Amino acid sequence: MDALTSNASLILDGFWQTLKLLAASGLLALVLGTLAGVARVCPIGVLRGAAVSYVTVFRNSPLLVLIFLTYHGLPPIGIDFGFFVMVSLAMGVYTSAFVAEAIRSGVNGVAVGQAEAARSLGMPFGLTMTQVVLPQAFRVTVPPLASVFIALTKNTSLASGFGIAEATFRLSGGIRDFPADRWWLFGGIALGYVLIVEVISFGANRLERRWAVTSR
Repeated sequence: MDALTSNASLILDGFWQTLKLLAASGLLALVLGTLAGVARVCPIGVLRGAAVSYVTVFRNSPLLVLIFLTYHGLPPIGIDFGFFVMVSLAMGVYTSAFVAEAIRSGVNGVAVGQAEAARSLGMPFGLTMTQVVLPQAFRVTVPPLASVFIALTKNTSLASGFGIAEATFRLSGGIRDFPADRWWLFGGIALGYVLIVEVISFGANRLERRWAVTSR
């Protein structure tokens, strides 16, 4: 227990880094995933094919490999934004493929008559998606998106192997310095991850209930 109390500031800083990784990569994944999801249902064949290729490549690539490629492959060609940004970029691009699939399923879950009514009023595809379809699709995709971000929370632990002092990195250092208290350290760090996941789940449930009441 002393290992937890004496290293509380380091552990809290580690979780702060974890939350920053989650926020940065999650925001990037949400933006790229939404664009890719919309492109997958776009009537333009080239955009649709590009989106399918994007999702297929990144969804089926190991995240650790993508981090290696971004972390070690981009700096030699002159692209280097620092360790934190490079790891966040890899995680965001990887997660965006799963966000895209969730968005696509949500768009397909919206009644066809909604888009047809918008087109009958002369609204172009882009305006139909942003004003009519996507607002309804996001309501459907809350549970799967929550699952995606919960998985991303756990995936941030991979950043510990690349010098990012997040929660798992602090756990490794704590076990090395306090081997007799390894179970206390493991339990404390695990509890921190559980709390983050529970907050995401709670927020998703509240949002889903609010939108369900609004739609009635």
